Amino acid sequence: MSKDEKQIRKEDIMPMDVYIKNRKELRKNIVNFKKDRRIELGPYATFYFESFETMLAQVQEMLYIEKGGDEQLRDELAAYNPLVPNGKELTATLMFEIDNPVSRASFLNKVGGIEDKVFINVDGDTIMASPEEDVDRTSSNGKASSVQFIHFKFTDEQIQKFKSDGANVELGINHREYFHTTKLGLENINSLSSDFN
Repeated sequence: MSKDEKQIRKEDIMPMDVYIKNRKELRKNIVNFKKDRRIELGPYATFYFESFETMLAQVQEMLYIEKGGDEQLRDELAAYNPLVPNGKELTATLMFEIDNPVSRASFLNKVGGIEDKVFINVDGDTIMASPEEDVDRTSSNGKASSVQFIHFKFTDEQIQKFKSDGANVELGINHREYFHTTKLGLENINSLSSDFN
């Protein structure tokens, strides 16, 4: 199965008629699955921890919306497969969500390089995030993107700590303009632990 290979393949994609028939139920299921994988940090940052399941749902929905067939599928797989965790990492879409466009622009102009200041701390052991390298997420004039794709690469020892009973896991950003940490709940840890194998 492709999930074991940590990659979505063409054979994982439902035929469109089957997807349309089951779409409402599938979307309800993925919303439930995602709820323990969504973590807010401070007033503006939200982490959406990705998985094989979330990326497959995203690809399937993009194909449904855009109806681009096999040509589109190649592009979607190239875009989303890098965010399927490889068994030794957690991956996340980090979004800075500010409704007011003036406030959003002002904030993003102050937090250039924020993608390099994201971390997970597991019982005192810090794992710094690595941004996805598809494009620069901070412009040359120092403006951060409102959407960041990041990887947390773990050692075997850090994975064991993360999965152990009573692990103290914190998610944080230590940028001078945005410094926040939050403790992950047991339901977050249990859901994310399934990404390691």
